[in-house]
Amino acid sequence: MKRIAHFIIIFTIFINCNQKNNMEKQLNNLFDKNEITILVTDSGLGGLSVAADLAARLPKSGIFEKARIIFFNALFHPGSGYNFLPSEEEKVRIFNIALQAMEEKYHPDIILIACNTLSVIYDQTPFAKKTKVPVLGIVETGVDLIAEQFDNNPDASAIIFATQTTIETNSHKNMLIKRGYEKEKIIGLPCSMLADYIEEGANSEMTTLVISEYVSQALEKTNKPSAPIFASLNCTHYGYSMEQFKAAFKDAGYPDIKIINPNPEMSNFLFNKKYINRYSETEINVDVVSKTKITEAKIASLGKLVEKISPQTAEATKNYKYDPDLFDAKFDSSRIGL
Repeated sequence: MKRIAHFIIIFTIFINCNQKNNMEKQLNNLFDKNEITILVTDSGLGGLSVAADLAARLPKSGIFEKARIIFFNALFHPGSGYNFLPSEEEKVRIFNIALQAMEEKYHPDIILIACNTLSVIYDQTPFAKKTKVPVLGIVETGVDLIAEQFDNNPDASAIIFATQTTIETNSHKNMLIKRGYEKEKIIGLPCSMLADYIEEGANSEMTTLVISEYVSQALEKTNKPSAPIFASLNCTHYGYSMEQFKAAFKDAGYPDIKIINPNPEMSNFLFNKKYINRYSETEINVDVVSKTKITEAKIASLGKLVEKISPQTAEATKNYKYDPDLFDAKFDSSRIGL
């Protein structure tokens, strides 16, 4: 039995190393191209900030001659979302259909899953097992930043704000534990409906009240109220309301708390110093596509925030392509009372 267990451990390490090496090779191959299509996807509009960050940084980088940035809203129904589906299997099934559409319709050179909820279920999709397109999720970016903060302040505890699915899977916590960090110092808080409130109004009174309530709940879960803490926003929507989080913590007695936002860090791997200024500039094009209609209120709310990062992305959001046939989720809305 010991030999079998030992073999399984060795085999698992081998598979993980092999997968990591393959991913590194795929990413390095991207720099062999002079033109690139980068597809950013989310289960809503939070990931627009990742697309905007790319659109802001790429032109002056000169890494590629041309870059097409596509934001693919993977929301499958205007009255529901992945976090409201009855099972993980259903989430995986629908996201797999969306992934297939991304590849077939847009032929991306790389897919960035700018959504923690979708990142944690990606490996379970049949698409993940067969695609040759490199796919990166945002979870590991968040874990790296949390680990860095732990290293800078070993006595601190981390509060992870995320969706129900992200917290239930314990992806961030498990990865941090594997790296040797204490599980007692990792506090996860599911923030139901917060992403929806932020999309409707990132600075609204309701969003501010909801964030304040979640901050209070999180602080109640800390084992040692007097011990140092830091927070991590592990839903791409939450970064839009960074100031509201800061204000809520300040009101609770933590005016100088460190709050991590992984969104701007997700695409750092593309800006390899070795390839900076290969071209005089990078010509970019930004498209936003969605299966569901994006309301004027959401465009107005998030558009103003995105415009601060990239006016071109804000304009693309305003003129997004509405395509109800973008992918066929085969979603039976009657099952959840819609």
